[in-house]
Amino acid sequence: MKIALAQFNPVVGDLSANAAKIREIYSRAVEQQVELLILPELAVCGYPPEDLLYKNHFVEDNRLELESLAADCRDLTMIVGFAEGRDDMIYNSAAVLQDGAVGQIYRKALLPNYGVFDERRYFHPGSEPLVANVKGIGVAITICEDIWSPVWLLDYLKNAPDFQILANISASPFHTGKFGLRAEMIRKYATDFNAAVCYCNLVGGQDEIVFDGRSIIFDSKGKIQAQGKAFEQDMIIADVLSEDSGVKVVSQHPTPTLPGDEIDEIYQALILGTRDYTAKNNFKKALVGLSGGIDSSVVACIAVAAMGAENVTGITMPSKFSSADTKTDARKLAENLGIDFMELPIQSIVDDFDGCLQSVAGWDNTSIAYENLQARVRGTMLMTLSNQFGAIVLVSSNKSETAVGYSTLYGDTAGGFSVIKDVAKTVVYKLADRINQLARTEIIPASVITRPPTAELRDDQKDSDSLPEYELLDAILKGYIEQDKSAQELVAQGLPADDVLRVIKMVDMNEYKRRQCPPGIKITAKAFGRDRRLPITNHYRPKI
Repeated sequence: MKIALAQFNPVVGDLSANAAKIREIYSRAVEQQVELLILPELAVCGYPPEDLLYKNHFVEDNRLELESLAADCRDLTMIVGFAEGRDDMIYNSAAVLQDGAVGQIYRKALLPNYGVFDERRYFHPGSEPLVANVKGIGVAITICEDIWSPVWLLDYLKNAPDFQILANISASPFHTGKFGLRAEMIRKYATDFNAAVCYCNLVGGQDEIVFDGRSIIFDSKGKIQAQGKAFEQDMIIADVLSEDSGVKVVSQHPTPTLPGDEIDEIYQALILGTRDYTAKNNFKKALVGLSGGIDSSVVACIAVAAMGAENVTGITMPSKFSSADTKTDARKLAENLGIDFMELPIQSIVDDFDGCLQSVAGWDNTSIAYENLQARVRGTMLMTLSNQFGAIVLVSSNKSETAVGYSTLYGDTAGGFSVIKDVAKTVVYKLADRINQLARTEIIPASVITRPPTAELRDDQKDSDSLPEYELLDAILKGYIEQDKSAQELVAQGLPADDVLRVIKMVDMNEYKRRQCPPGIKITAKAFGRDRRLPITNHYRPKI
């Protein structure tokens, strides 16, 4: 039997457009003489639909689209994800479309409720396995989380009818290191069940989440026979042949070029996440505040890769504390990228604010408040230009700074989308190096990469005046935020106790800032926002 796995990029809620994409995929599959076409989880309505599922008319409309697809796509069997039911009995389901009708339906049994997932808020779990008969071959259908619990799945399917193919339709969000875990798990299922495993994943950006595709087909010996592209739409095709010794798979798809390492993965995820967030929300133009520093330089490069140089404008807003070097580097970066560039000095505006505030008892223009005033003037300038021209402001705050509150509310956090919100500062430097390597030229000036990082809000300021060195800071943050380690555990692994306690306090005290930051792309196992939900009012303090 010839099988196709189609990883495509739906838009949540755009039912008719998603169905049109599925029809186009179906037509290509028919041309290739495919007999079974598998599409991702909730392909009809997009993933995650969140509280749209509380609207019965939304669920009903997605069912009508599914029935229309079945009627129009008669020449092969399709497995398609959709939302089923109404009121408090909604299911995350997979429909088998055969002979012009919606046939058997499988309901997802394991509902994830961790990290970015809230499925128990919306869905009722299914309880029965389903093995569909397609051209005389048994296809066991599962949905995403169903395959992430090996002991449960082996027990769940042990009494199911014989099957030669285990199909999993998925919407599995990307984070670094996940693909290797996923592939090893799927490989083991192939040998455990002595079956081919067809894993079809979503691709594209949806708010903070990026889906990486990389659909995959294993034969019953646990060998990869076909694989989809990373971070791109793709359709992989293979012949699946049942034999006495197992299931043979013969790929009809060329092996794609996959990301070379973790930094390549992150870079591609950030580009896709930025492209889809802006395009799906109808932003054609973007503004980036260029400070001449590493963060804004990397964000500008990602914006150009995602949206095209003609759609990006860099804006530098120097004050009296801005050095000649950073002003030169901001302009040079814009020239290297071929983007429009504006220089809008802010010192006179800051002076006007300062003059007005002189009448306030206790006002101090050498204070942190004065430093932050400069950032807020810049944020106001960017948002005003956004308002005037309909361009989205891309924020340049990184995870390290966001974690400890080394950012200004309504200043450098102001904007519509925070591109590197989940990217540690040490990784930002690696991205800058990789961008130059890929371009085979110095897009980001070398001085931007080698200069000690500074906010330039006072004379001779360096980030290290307020924070530990970033290598140490990021090590503490990774343990505390992404791995939920205690202060004792962090110290036990060799991190300095004073720095550990200081950083943890900064993280805990700045939850209120993070709640007001714009959404940004998830690239780690635990990002700020939906992944990590802590109370703002919180007096728990770890001790050593």
